[in-house]
Amino acid sequence: MNADAAKRYLPWVVATTLFMEQLDSTVVNTAIPAMAASLQVTPLSLKAVVTSYILSLAVSIPISGWMADRYGTRRVFMTAIAIFTIASVLCGLSVNSPMLVAARLLQGFGAAMMMPVGRLTIIRTFAKHELLAAMNFVIIPALIGPLLGPTIGGLIVHWLTWRDIFFINVPVGLAAIFLAHRYMPDYHGDEPRPLDFIGLVLFGTGIALLSWLLEVFGEHKLDVTSASVLLFIACALLGAYVWHAREAEFPLLRLALFKIRTFRVSVLGGFITRIGVGGLPFLLPLLYQLGLGLPAWQSGLLMMPSAAAAMGMKMISVRVLGRFGYRQVLTVNTLLIGVTISMFSFVQQGTPLYVIVAISLCLGFFNSLQFSSMNSIAYADVDNSNSSMASTMASSMQQLSMSFGLAAGSLVTGWFLGDLPQSNRVALTSALHHAFITLAVLTVLSSAMFWTLRKSDGEAISQAKRTDEESGD
Repeated sequence: MNADAAKRYLPWVVATTLFMEQLDSTVVNTAIPAMAASLQVTPLSLKAVVTSYILSLAVSIPISGWMADRYGTRRVFMTAIAIFTIASVLCGLSVNSPMLVAARLLQGFGAAMMMPVGRLTIIRTFAKHELLAAMNFVIIPALIGPLLGPTIGGLIVHWLTWRDIFFINVPVGLAAIFLAHRYMPDYHGDEPRPLDFIGLVLFGTGIALLSWLLEVFGEHKLDVTSASVLLFIACALLGAYVWHAREAEFPLLRLALFKIRTFRVSVLGGFITRIGVGGLPFLLPLLYQLGLGLPAWQSGLLMMPSAAAAMGMKMISVRVLGRFGYRQVLTVNTLLIGVTISMFSFVQQGTPLYVIVAISLCLGFFNSLQFSSMNSIAYADVDNSNSSMASTMASSMQQLSMSFGLAAGSLVTGWFLGDLPQSNRVALTSALHHAFITLAVLTVLSSAMFWTLRKSDGEAISQAKRTDEESGD
């Protein structure tokens, strides 16, 4: 396949898989209350269904770059889609919560190969001045997933059963495999490198243990002493990985990339920002259905404005970044996201629907600009030889932060709910309000990280397109 054909079709290939993944995640969030009733567990306890998927992503993503370099982007990408699709079927066939969590772990492993490999292929195919526009094109079709997911999930749960929400991935997965086979470029690494098995064990077990602690701590299953010991072990494992990575010739994650300022600010600042927004897809359906007493289909409709606004922002984000630059956009926009998240703490029974829709529109608008900015500036100063490792590290940290955000949101909710039943509408709504305030504060704090950018950072991405247009090239 020539370069022009790759640039024409590749964004559609990657967008199809992102559509499938986003559709699945938003459908699941909307169906949590119905799944809890069917499996006879509390809704907050089912955060494991969501966190297991995200945790599997975070642990598995580090090997995606190595697999793509060794076996080629096309083969890894197609295999990942097949695993994701099969795991979706297993989710739909689950008869209890542990089986569903296991299927979600497998599904997360498949997604871990899809996202970073797709992003890596985009980075290698498009020049830096084309990168922002290409990524935006990929994201726009993918945002149809969150746009349709809550509504489809609500309707399916209302008219059928929650099990049927997983089977919608099958036709999308088959279409994605066909497109990948026909149009996906097959890139390999410049030099084969061995898999850092020791690093994988240290990083994977440390992250898994830390995430598990965040999950069970909110349910008060561990005493303080046991939790402290396990927390120390998790931190020790991660510390051992840092030491190992500095000495290893081919580390699992090359920490030296953090010396690149734009990459460091994007990944670390984005990590804190995503903790703030990561809990919302799980907490908002609980607020709408259990706090406000809305049916699943109406709860799904209330999730649509955010996705619609996100699609609208993608149309103008290139011009916004070209006009104001990455430093100003990321610093101000992060503050606006924090303020918007805090507005959900005022939503309660009796709040007009148009107010909720307005808040959701603002959230989608600001989130879209934030993610476009963070995702593109991360690669502004990364050369092609490090693009695979940079994509792996960025994707891993992104998913890890989303997992922490979900765990933090549910932890704060459970903490303020205390021993009161989750069926207590007033108490649950109040607890959710505290969670929104906490997530908003975390998001606002991350703006300090983006302030460390220089005014000229990212101009190779944000200004090149405008420069070409002004010169008539």
